Amino acid sequence: MQQEERLAAVLRHLQRHQRITVEQMCDWFGISRDSARRDLVKLEERGEIIRVRGGAVLPTLTKHVQSYQERLNNPAGKREIGRAAASLIRSGDYLLLDTATTVQFAAECMSAEQCVIVTNSIDVADIFSRKRSAEIHLLGGQLNVWHRGLFGPKTIADLHEMRVDKLLLGACGITSEGLTAQTVDEAYVKKAMLACADQVIVLADSSKFGKRLFHKVCSLDKIDIVVTDAEPAETVRGALEQAGVELLVASRLTEQGGGTL
Repeated sequence: MQQEERLAAVLRHLQRHQRITVEQMCDWFGISRDSARRDLVKLEERGEIIRVRGGAVLPTLTKHVQSYQERLNNPAGKREIGRAAASLIRSGDYLLLDTATTVQFAAECMSAEQCVIVTNSIDVADIFSRKRSAEIHLLGGQLNVWHRGLFGPKTIADLHEMRVDKLLLGACGITSEGLTAQTVDEAYVKKAMLACADQVIVLADSSKFGKRLFHKVCSLDKIDIVVTDAEPAETVRGALEQAGVELLVASRLTEQGGGTL
């Protein structure tokens, strides 16, 4: 077996079992400990593993998040999630929406009327500005062009003065430990949003399950509903159930209307 074939086999094993040892590699591939270590060094140089005592594990920390436009141009499952989330909204609801692209799809699909919209997303504000009967409150703060939203102390101060029925919140990463975000600003704005809402609805495509980013936002027991496009792995699914979170898989949710405000 050539080295590249061994490396691919190592990664497949790690995807299923999370850890591999040098001894396992020697037994399976019939190679020396030095060859096994060289294989692991190569994978580590590529950023695909983390070497630990006696073997290797997959990185648990996701360090790169695509720009807003990149995520918007990759809508796999997100529009379906948006339609499902929109069906949970009722006319007259006071809503808080963050800057997630999945939340933008939900905004586009909403048909409820006479809603009050609070958001730090310039795109979500623009969408509702073209709908009938929506009252829009755009939070203050500094514009982050990468995320196309407003963040910072002013954003958080504005949120402290508000109370809403429902929060539609995007998720950068969800594990059994809770929600995580890429940056301090994003994490603290999400935390402030959680404190404003009677009901927290997290919108997360299936790629977010199992991802852990740098900053923790909240534990799972702070969430009421997760809307997604596919069942998460048993570890996350079990943790959601234990925390009392309702899991809605978009393809199974009966659509309730459409159109625009």
